[in-house]
Amino acid sequence: MKIAAVITAIFFSTTLMFSCKGKKEPEAALSQKICISDSMERIIHIDSATTSNIEDALKLSGEISFSDSKVVKVFPFSSGKVLEVKVSQGDKVSKGQVLAVIKSVEVAGNYSDLSTSNNDVTITKRQLDNEESLFKNGIASEREYLEAKENYHKALTAVQKLKEQLSINGGGHTNAGGTYVITAPMGGYVVEKKISEGAFIRNDNSDNMFTIGDISEVWVWANVYETDISKIKEGYAATVTTLAYPDKVFTGVIDKVSQILDPETKVMKVRVKLKNDNLQLKPEMFANITVQNKEGQQAINIPAAAIISENGNNYVVVYHSQCDLKVQQLELLKISGDKAYIKSGLQPGEKVISANQILLFKALTEK
Repeated sequence: MKIAAVITAIFFSTTLMFSCKGKKEPEAALSQKICISDSMERIIHIDSATTSNIEDALKLSGEISFSDSKVVKVFPFSSGKVLEVKVSQGDKVSKGQVLAVIKSVEVAGNYSDLSTSNNDVTITKRQLDNEESLFKNGIASEREYLEAKENYHKALTAVQKLKEQLSINGGGHTNAGGTYVITAPMGGYVVEKKISEGAFIRNDNSDNMFTIGDISEVWVWANVYETDISKIKEGYAATVTTLAYPDKVFTGVIDKVSQILDPETKVMKVRVKLKNDNLQLKPEMFANITVQNKEGQQAINIPAAAIISENGNNYVVVYHSQCDLKVQQLELLKISGDKAYIKSGLQPGEKVISANQILLFKALTEK
């Protein structure tokens, strides 16, 4: 009686009518003559029960990684000694920026061979001009002229081959002293650095010197156990949170589903693509992933906030009009995110109060 009196004084008009009996367990479709006052109307929220596909939110764990299309590994052009390393791991670099300077005997040898080949071109060109003049004047034979022409073309081919080799070994970033520079093939961050000044590198070594990554877009690899495989498909929306930013929710979409299970962990990998414009997400971060499956069966749903749980039962306050309210007991299918799916107790189109409804519930169930 005291609870009802307080609520009446604060929220309701003078149309509340109660008996002086004690509380009774709420029953389905309980109702009393209670009207919502203008002040109460401003702090409640009314929602309609609708029918939709059941959203099955699947919780997964995983980690953030680079997008393969935005990562480049940098290998040496030729063997040599590292003279300078101009960047450190984690540095931001732009395309074309010098990463390291290397002195190479091979590059020096290529320049020496190129100089010799250029001399050969000069000599064979002079010989060709002479033989051509003699041939036209009937002094030299055609065979001698063609032989001189062939020697000249061989010399040109040798020069071209050496230039192409030098182009592969650093292009315009080499010099006759045998040094060449390693430059960044793209803008991004130095995520791996495997050389140091004074080290000797070999071009037949399969290891890379640097890895450059652009993290404006990242991938999240999530682990899916066998029991949940049927709940995952390409195109499903996914939200991602991290330990570093627990209150920040990143939204992406599943763009790849692996077709095999890892033989050791027995999980299937799915990939979520995320925009990372503020560069908050870093590779190797642990991630929590929530995948929304909207292809299940249909059910009546209302905001989960409308549910009132008491003594193991679930209720809502049904709104028909300002002075026509009732408490209705429900049987729930499940609660997923901010939605509650109803098995029985409500029909599509019925209205429920989903904010501050506990005040009305107490008033309606007070006897």
